[in-house]
Amino acid sequence: MPDPGAHDPVVRDAAETESAFSHPVVPPDATAAYGDHPDQVIDFYAPRGNQERVPLVVVLHGGAWRARYDRTHLTPFADFLARRGFAVANVEYRRGPAIPHQGTDTPQPDTDRPAAGRWPETFDDVAAAMDALPALVTAAVPQADARRIVVTGHSAGGHLALWASARHVLPEGSPWRLPHPPPLRGVVALAPIADLVRAAELDVCGGAIVQLLGGETHFEERRPSADPAYLLPTGIATAVVQGRTDLTVPYEVAEAYVDAAAKAGETVGLTLLPDVGHFPLIDPSADACAVVAEEIAQLAW
Repeated sequence: MPDPGAHDPVVRDAAETESAFSHPVVPPDATAAYGDHPDQVIDFYAPRGNQERVPLVVVLHGGAWRARYDRTHLTPFADFLARRGFAVANVEYRRGPAIPHQGTDTPQPDTDRPAAGRWPETFDDVAAAMDALPALVTAAVPQADARRIVVTGHSAGGHLALWASARHVLPEGSPWRLPHPPPLRGVVALAPIADLVRAAELDVCGGAIVQLLGGETHFEERRPSADPAYLLPTGIATAVVQGRTDLTVPYEVAEAYVDAAAKAGETVGLTLLPDVGHFPLIDPSADACAVVAEEIAQLAW
């Protein structure tokens, strides 16, 4: 008998989410710090059964830049890529703290009143991690070829992946600006929050976009330093993979980014997967995850 909820987007989204989070956490082969804060660490996964030099995939987890979501939920995806023959770096970074209740200075659990991101710490950390990676990976995973790096990220991590590949076009004077394009083979952004204006219009992740930049009073001032859609063109090979039935980050956000790239004279590949929501892209048991791995391989090899 057909599943009566199979064509209900909400029911399907719940099933996809449950599947993605059903996998056990996969411990890394090595962990290295890129700073003094407990969140300034990178987990490394060696390529399974491969001792030759292989590309390095840097993964940035999502979770709306909120503290309750850390890198552990992405470890099955990191292990999936390692089993596909890649070296993998799973980056942690500082995320939004809890907001104190009115009338008290005591922070409450962010499941109560979450804040997204920290300005400037979230961006400080991603920049520092990317800069430290070549030296750290040499010691942690000798098989990794730091000359062949692809950055990928899911959801809020997709935003950070696109941002990390655009640091050379940040405004003059930005502490994160690079003098030259980063040495990347490319970036594969998975359901990314890639256009902050469009995402804010759609209220993606319940106000997280505005919170990331420190509130409405700072949004326009800080957007040129944080919005991938503003930082175009980059000259970095870029692909976006997006589920057409994504309820968390609607595909209109990805389309807005691709349109902005086209207006800036740059082509961004967009793969829209039918009947796929938000989490199958990082779920090793989903067909969509194999599509993601192939997109990464096309750039990495």
